[in-house]
Amino acid sequence: MGKKRSASSRRWLDEHESDPWVQRARDEGWRSRAVFKLQELDRKDHLIKAGQAIVDLGAAPGGWCQYAANKLNGRGTIIGIDLLPIDPLPGVTCLQGDFESDEGLAQLEAALPPAEPGSHRVDLVLSDMAPNMSGIPVADQARAMNLVELALAFCDDHLASGGSFVAKVFMGEGFDAWLAAVKQRFATVAMRKPEASRDRSREQYLVARNYQGPPAV
Repeated sequence: MGKKRSASSRRWLDEHESDPWVQRARDEGWRSRAVFKLQELDRKDHLIKAGQAIVDLGAAPGGWCQYAANKLNGRGTIIGIDLLPIDPLPGVTCLQGDFESDEGLAQLEAALPPAEPGSHRVDLVLSDMAPNMSGIPVADQARAMNLVELALAFCDDHLASGGSFVAKVFMGEGFDAWLAAVKQRFATVAMRKPEASRDRSREQYLVARNYQGPPAV
């Protein structure tokens, strides 16, 4: 006999099933409710445009890639990577790998479109990554900050001049210093709380546009 669900997991499942965003995603054929977060950000900030090369970090189950692919309609490049498998999507390169590891990063870099010498290959970096929460706030915040720090480092290595960066963030230890680093690199930076983001969630989304490059040493 299988294990019974805990009270907390039953509450989560009940909340999930009654969530209007979940129901809307199913009705409209999206892979996840998270698509509506990106959709709102895109409408406000005009992030996704034909011809772009887009990288989606923490992409499973593929809702953000799906939205981007629908909007690009074959006129661009989309690469998604996640620890979990991503079911194939037309117009998307789906990678299963650990972005935090050297091997996962190398796998992602190998999939990037070629660029002219001295130029960069990515126009938009999306990061909906979040750590598996342990329930220990200090540890969870440290892991969340590590993910966005790695995403920003990826921007430094691969984001084209004028490119954009979207990242899920959690306020707490280390955030202010990281935000200052983002502001050194991008002309405009805004914080967003999409309507589809659950009220009880601490998540917010940073939208940084017009990449200028890392500060001079």
